[in-house]
Amino acid sequence: QVRLVESGGGLVQAGGSLRLSCAASGRTFSTSTMGWFRQAPGKEREFVAALTWNGGRTYDSDSVNGRFTISRDNAKNTVYLQMNSLKPEDTAVYHCAADAIPLNDYHIRRPMAYDYWGQGTQVTVSS
Repeated sequence: QVRLVESGGGLVQAGGSLRLSCAASGRTFSTSTMGWFRQAPGKEREFVAALTWNGGRTYDSDSVNGRFTISRDNAKNTVYLQMNSLKPEDTAVYHCAADAIPLNDYHIRRPMAYDYWGQGTQVTVSS
């Protein structure tokens, strides 16, 4: 099994930056795809960004493109989400997710495609 633990959330000012971390442990070979999703109050879970370990591909959503960057540290089995130019509408619970296979362009954006989830970390952006 895979354990995912997010960290780095908190309260930030609009226009500021924040870096989220997601550390994977256990069967890390089952994390071919790792992604970030967020869920704001009263809204559905939304895709933010993802990557595949072997292919060197990264994916992001149109709503955050150019502000958020996903990256990885293979030695630490950790994926990061660097968030810049934060806006109040970015306020949400951010979840890390993983799947055992390299998901394609379509499925990588769908929450139901992922087998493993972290507990989430709250990001609050104040104006």
